[in-house]
Amino acid sequence: MSLKALFALAVLASAVVAVPQPRAVCSQGRVASNAACCTWFDVLDDIQANLFDGGECGEEAHESIRLTFHDAIGFSKSLIAQGKFGGGGADGSIMAFSDIETNFHANIGVDEIVEAQRPFALAHKVSFGDFIQFAGAVAASNCDGGPRLQFLAGRSNNSQASPDLLVPEPSDATDKIFSRMSDAGFSITDTVDLLISHTVAAQDHVDPSIPGTPFDSTPSSFDAQFLVETLISGTLFTGNGSNVGEVESAQHGVFRLQSDFEISRDSRAACEWQSLIVNHNTMVTKFENVMKRLATVGHNPASLIDCSEVIPVPKAATFGAPTLPAGTTLQDIDASCQATPFPTLKTDPGPATSVVAVPPS
Repeated sequence: MSLKALFALAVLASAVVAVPQPRAVCSQGRVASNAACCTWFDVLDDIQANLFDGGECGEEAHESIRLTFHDAIGFSKSLIAQGKFGGGGADGSIMAFSDIETNFHANIGVDEIVEAQRPFALAHKVSFGDFIQFAGAVAASNCDGGPRLQFLAGRSNNSQASPDLLVPEPSDATDKIFSRMSDAGFSITDTVDLLISHTVAAQDHVDPSIPGTPFDSTPSSFDAQFLVETLISGTLFTGNGSNVGEVESAQHGVFRLQSDFEISRDSRAACEWQSLIVNHNTMVTKFENVMKRLATVGHNPASLIDCSEVIPVPKAATFGAPTLPAGTTLQDIDASCQATPFPTLKTDPGPATSVVAVPPS
C-alpha cells in the first residue's frame, strides 16, 4: 500500500474517533448527553423551587445531605458473608420502607425529610434511590463553596428494608464507628472525609429542646470552620444540658456531637482531620470523591447512567480561611496529629460570640 493510501486511512480513522456522541434536547432547550438524564432537569426545577426554597442551603438541604448517608450506609459485607441479607446500600429502602427504617434509633428525625421528598419522587416517576442521591447532590451545590457531586441514575425501585444497627450513632465509640464503616467499605480516612458534610449540618433530635442548632458558626457554607471549632476545648452545653451523644461545646449556640469530638482527636483520624483545614479546594475534592462511593454502595457504577451534568455548578466560596473564634487561642485547640504542626490561624476580633440556632421550617 502506498504512503498516500496509508495517510488517507489514518485520516479516516481519526474522523471516526472524532464523531460526537448523540445528545438529547430536554425541556427548555437544555441538552443532555443521554436522553435518560432529561427528566432530572425537570426534577431539578421542581425541588429547587418547592423543596429547597429557591435553591437555599437551609434545613431541607441539610437534611437531604444527611439522608444520602442514612440510606446508603445500610450495607454490611459481614452479614453478606454469613449468608444473610446485608442491606442494599443506596437503594432508597429508607423511603420505600420508611415505616420500618425511620423507626431505627439511629435514624431518628429522618422521617421528616423522607416524607418531604417522597411526593417529588412519585410525581416524576423516578426511583427512591436515585431521588435521594440526586436531592442530596443538588442540596450540597446550594451551599456556599459547596461540592459538585457526581450523580448516576438508574437505580431500581426494587429493595428490601435494611437491617437495623447499620447506621452509626453519635454516642458510639470510635472503634465501633470505624468498624461499622469498614464493614460498609470505608476506611478511617474515608470516614473523616464524609464528616465534611457536618460543615453544613445541624441537630434537631439529640437535644430536642434546641432544634436547628448548627455544628459550627457557618452552617450554610462548606468551609473548614467546623473542623477548627470541633477541636476547641469545650466548656459549656448549648441547650438543656448533657444529652446522650452530646459533649461540651466551645461556643454558645453551637452543638457538638460526641462522635465528632472523639473522631477529631483519635490518633488514627486526627491527621486527616487537620489536613482538611488548610485547603478548601482539597477538602471539597475529597468530599466529592468519597461521596461517589457512598452514592453507589450496593451498585455497580458501570451499570448506571452519568447525569452529573444536571447538578448545578455550586456558588463560589465567598469566605476566607478558617479562623479561631473570638476569645480563643491556639492553646484552646486539642491538636492530636503528631506528624504535622497545627496550622497557624488568625483569631476573630472582639468578645466571644454566640451563634443563633435556626429552627426548622
